[in-house]
Amino acid sequence: MNGYNYIDLFAGAGGLSEGFIREGFNPVAHVEMSKEACDTLRTRLAYHYLSQQKKLTTYFSYLQNEISREALWKIIPSDIIDSVINNEISGKTIENIFKEIDIKLDSKKVDLIIGGPPCQAYSLVGRSRDPNRMEGDKRNFLFRYYAQFLIRYKPKYFVFENVLGLLTAGNKKYLNEMLQLFESIGYSVAEPTVLNAEEYGVLQKRRRVIIIGHIGKAKFNFPELEKVLNKWETKKDLFYDLPKLKPGEELQIAKYIKPINEYLKKTETRNGIDFVTQHITRHHNERDLEIYSIAIDKWLNGKQRLKYDELPERLQTHKNILAFLDRYKVIDPTGHSHTVVAHIAKDGHYYIYPDKKQIRSISVREAARIQSFPDDYFFEGGRTAAFKQIGNAVPPLMAKSIAKTLFNLINGK
Repeated sequence: MNGYNYIDLFAGAGGLSEGFIREGFNPVAHVEMSKEACDTLRTRLAYHYLSQQKKLTTYFSYLQNEISREALWKIIPSDIIDSVINNEISGKTIENIFKEIDIKLDSKKVDLIIGGPPCQAYSLVGRSRDPNRMEGDKRNFLFRYYAQFLIRYKPKYFVFENVLGLLTAGNKKYLNEMLQLFESIGYSVAEPTVLNAEEYGVLQKRRRVIIIGHIGKAKFNFPELEKVLNKWETKKDLFYDLPKLKPGEELQIAKYIKPINEYLKKTETRNGIDFVTQHITRHHNERDLEIYSIAIDKWLNGKQRLKYDELPERLQTHKNILAFLDRYKVIDPTGHSHTVVAHIAKDGHYYIYPDKKQIRSISVREAARIQSFPDDYFFEGGRTAAFKQIGNAVPPLMAKSIAKTLFNLINGK
């Protein structure tokens, strides 16, 4: 550990936090409203503790169902497990959350606050689906609570993450109010910057807005992040060692079918164990499988997306052929995946596996790999909850690059 403490707000399953832990930062508290995501965070903190203690065999026993989750957590110091605060951040709860964090801090200081409020209120998809364009949604203003944490703990830096829609939501009124608020409470804010996850080793076309603030009046520019040459391919490099799956098949524990390759080693996707968990996919009916087959053919034989109105009439179940024509989307096998979002929890049509020999949607583990989570990262709560957590997450590889840069900033480099 580098000795720097941070708080993760709206922590989700911990993708952003994972990057900071890998760079040696110490999490004082994670605040998250979803019980399933909190359980995932606790299990991941158990992994990091046991890794430091060189006792990972216990964690692997849990992954293989040899011990219960309760038994795993009991081995871990209670202050680590209790550092995950399962609560919604609101006007009613914030004072109690402060009290919980103050107890955990004891006399330690907070060097950094990270996190991003739920993004539905800013997302272009969310606004298009809502008749009021999310105007009255309380999530538009969660950044005000984020600012309350900055006021109370006065970290040297903060990292605020969100979707591209933040830049335009409400004709920029939310972004402008946010920046003015951060500056009014004593922070100098670098120009909001769009990061592309592909530039940090993630095999996914995922762009996110990152806002970094520094306490004090001194102006500073958004720092340069270390990028990588991302020459890898989704199917050949990311999926190649995972067992084949039939629709609805659930391999909760499975052996790899091929040895580790350059990408999986370089990114620490595989961490030395010889099995993988949560390689599970959903059931599909015969109609969906036929549509998936058509979609895969079009993509593999010309990189064309299937449009709903191109389907034979017998496969069309609704008359609306003007909206959501691209409902069926195949993962690009020779490039990088399109963006994984939380909607993957509701259906798999937008994430079809790119192979006629495996006509299905992608598995939980494949989605986690697209997001750059390591294979020993376990998502609690079942398949649907796991998909939602993965879709909402910040890719750990991108987070790691941000964390490395923040370490240098805090050290004055």
